[in-house]
Amino acid sequence: MFIASEALAAGLISRYELAVECRRLLPGVYAPKRSALSTDDRITAAWLWSRRRGVITGWAASALHGARWFDPGAPIEVNLDHNKSPAGVITRRDTLLDGEVTRVRGIPVTSVERTAFDLARGPSAGIAIQRLDALARATGFTAEQVTVVLDAHPRVRGRRRVAARLDLVDAGAQSPKETWLRLLLIQAGFPRPQTQIPVYAPDGYPRYFLDMGWERFMVAVEYDGEQHRTDAVQFRNDITRSEYVDGLGWRRIRVLAGDRRDEIVRRVERAGVLRTGR
Repeated sequence: MFIASEALAAGLISRYELAVECRRLLPGVYAPKRSALSTDDRITAAWLWSRRRGVITGWAASALHGARWFDPGAPIEVNLDHNKSPAGVITRRDTLLDGEVTRVRGIPVTSVERTAFDLARGPSAGIAIQRLDALARATGFTAEQVTVVLDAHPRVRGRRRVAARLDLVDAGAQSPKETWLRLLLIQAGFPRPQTQIPVYAPDGYPRYFLDMGWERFMVAVEYDGEQHRTDAVQFRNDITRSEYVDGLGWRRIRVLAGDRRDEIVRRVERAGVLRTGR
């Protein structure tokens, strides 16, 4: 990624090379045509577009901090005093206090705690918690750390949502669908499930981990993605895993894409898990 005017002024590229060999990513920002763009590249391009004055925030900030599941087509959020932004970039004008900005690979980005605070203020609870789960898995932030940021911003929009959403964060989620499934179970009134439950081998070491469930009921609920059926090695490993876990007395509810919410709830009830939240 490079700013065209800087490269031209430094003699690093000619106007002909810029026109023929490069592609425009954002106003004034180019990259070689042959290069495939990663998430980091798109974030770098947005920062360069800001003339290196912006701070990466929101979901893109969480990606810089190591969170997974970032949608490659999602816009990059940049905290910048700017009236207009190009397609693929969203500008914010939030107040960032001392300690709320750090650098990752040379790019200014909101701190982990500030990033979590911003994610928790989003309009959709489900999406916010999915993104918070991913950030928590990557960084291990705590609700107490984010509460410090919350207390420092008494008038920021969406702050009333933060505490309740932080309470639902679980770093044990390994995919957005696992977050969705956990929230479904909680909303249905089941006790909050434990995530990544260890299943021990005879030598006393964990042999497998169950997505989520309740050890006192010996019931686990797991989301099976497409790879479980399309990957032959994964399929064989699943059979071995199932035989071992089932042999220890676990009852497993395996959820697939398209399963109805009410049917998932009924299957968990039939497995013996009592709803206590209603």
